[in-house]
Amino acid sequence: MDIARLLYIEDKDLIQEMFEVAGKIKRDVYGNRVVLFAPLYVSDFCVNNCVYCGYKKENHFHRRKLTMDEVRKEVMILEEMGHKRLALEAGEDPVNCDIEYILECIDTIYDTYNKNGKIRRINVNIAATTVENYRRLQEKGIGTYILFQETFDEEVYRKVHPNCIKGNYDYHTTAFDRAMEAGIEDVGAGVLFGLADPRFEVLALMMQNEHLEKRFGVGFHTISVPRLRPAEGVNLKTFPYLLDDEMFKKIVTIIRIAVPYTGMILSTRESAEMREILLKYGISQVSAGSCTGVGGYEEHIQGKQVNQFQLADERSPRQVIEDLMEAGYIPSYCTSCYRTGRVGEKFMEIAKTEKIHNMCKPNALTTLLEYAVDYGDQELLQRVEGFVREQAAEIENIHIQNFVLKNIDKLKAGERDLYL
Repeated sequence: MDIARLLYIEDKDLIQEMFEVAGKIKRDVYGNRVVLFAPLYVSDFCVNNCVYCGYKKENHFHRRKLTMDEVRKEVMILEEMGHKRLALEAGEDPVNCDIEYILECIDTIYDTYNKNGKIRRINVNIAATTVENYRRLQEKGIGTYILFQETFDEEVYRKVHPNCIKGNYDYHTTAFDRAMEAGIEDVGAGVLFGLADPRFEVLALMMQNEHLEKRFGVGFHTISVPRLRPAEGVNLKTFPYLLDDEMFKKIVTIIRIAVPYTGMILSTRESAEMREILLKYGISQVSAGSCTGVGGYEEHIQGKQVNQFQLADERSPRQVIEDLMEAGYIPSYCTSCYRTGRVGEKFMEIAKTEKIHNMCKPNALTTLLEYAVDYGDQELLQRVEGFVREQAAEIENIHIQNFVLKNIDKLKAGERDLYL
């Protein structure tokens, strides 16, 4: 397998060549846009004892799940930041955080408005569950169902998930099959790099992607690449496969080469500097202004929350947006594919023609200006409008270019949610 060979390359010149190839793939498929999102943690009740997680059951702290009023408050804060896309996160606890609670949270999020603010896409990251429960999630109109395998090494998997529900390797590994059987078309995978040999993890990830493509006609919509990070009650010295920065860059690069049309997600576990580097080689989505504690957005200033892991990038969404623009990227809050039915196999058919950016770029520019009109001051609005006009001028299709330029006036006049 070619990917296996790439994983064992040590020659610096060849590695640099890989970086260049991955960078070209990223530009050809995604252009210069970067999708922004934020996590929303609704419950830290958990019956599992994952050795790498701050929420594990043996950690003694005041557990909490948000009431619907508290969910609404968190969402309003996120909307005030400008977010349109959330990743709903929760620990696994069939009693305190059952599927009924998750479904109620989804309804509450979609029904919460803050002036012009509205969450337009909810991706859901909850524990592996049944076909029936996945069907109920799908009926609520979720975006992507996300589940981290954590590790594909079965022996390591059992060691890091001792005496708990999540320790069922086969049930966890087949979760995407059940989700797609239930009608969820977009699924997002990931491993927690640092638990086992990263080369094995990448190969296993690619094999699972290939399995889904063969069975359902489409593989992963997204792949996340978290690295093991310090957390409450977690001793990193006990993990022999921690990734250094150079190996991490190599892993991201190889995944991008292996799956050119799959979105790649990087969270605020990584520093601003590392995120900037990896945007060049493969990452297409980043979180911004994140809190990883339950109720964390409201309590951020008070410092009360217990985080699932430590953050390395604490910039606000505005700071992230300004830094992305400075680097020549288009920050995007677009959620149009999900709402126009460009999902699953349909999305991949368009993506593989490398024409998806004909929709993504104008939509990204429009959502960026919408952000500036609603949440920016006059200085930011002027900067963003100038940036949008410069980027629009590079669009070859005159009809698409005019769509963007007309949207500037429409947004200033009060229209919202404009997309192709």
